[in-house]
Amino acid sequence: MTTASIEDYVTQTATRESKIAAELRERTLQVPHGSMMTPPDTAALLGLLVRLIGARRAIEVGTFTGYGSLAIASALPQDGKLICLDISDERPAIGLPYWKQAGVANRIELRIAPAAETLTALVGTDAGMFDFAFIDADKGNYDLYYELCLQLVRPGGVVALDNMLWHGAVADPRVKDRETVGLRKLNAKIRDDDRVDASLLTVGDGLMVARKR
Repeated sequence: MTTASIEDYVTQTATRESKIAAELRERTLQVPHGSMMTPPDTAALLGLLVRLIGARRAIEVGTFTGYGSLAIASALPQDGKLICLDISDERPAIGLPYWKQAGVANRIELRIAPAAETLTALVGTDAGMFDFAFIDADKGNYDLYYELCLQLVRPGGVVALDNMLWHGAVADPRVKDRETVGLRKLNAKIRDDDRVDASLLTVGDGLMVARKR
């Protein structure tokens, strides 16, 4: 059985996805670079992680059309809050109607600015006040985002990073572009980071899950 067949089985058969989420996924696939969207199995895992740790406050670095945001916000309690960071409101605007249909728009606060600026400002006011962070943005700044999010989450909180297998490139020593080398180094850094307990999961394009000690 091919990898594509397995992925199709997981998405179509073994992944719980609401009707609204499925509609947003189909809509996202119509926009340029729609494949950048968080895969359904990864989104389902994000929601599960949020529920497992009883998260009430979460942050997402890189929102795109908000498919992953929908999964995270839906897993939060009614009074929960997800702060979504993006450099532009063009793509998140696509997801907004779906957030409203799902009844979670009131749990989502969208902040438009360079993520490093917003995260740095939050560290100054809300360090240790978040339960969960999801990073899925520009790969060149992943290490910075990881460090800032690690300051934002409480002990026992979780930082999850998407695309950490980078379509398999991190496992190929012949690939030496800046993004791949950066992700390869970050995988090793998190593996050896005594501030966290971590595991790199072969879900989607690779999800690194780090629990702050």
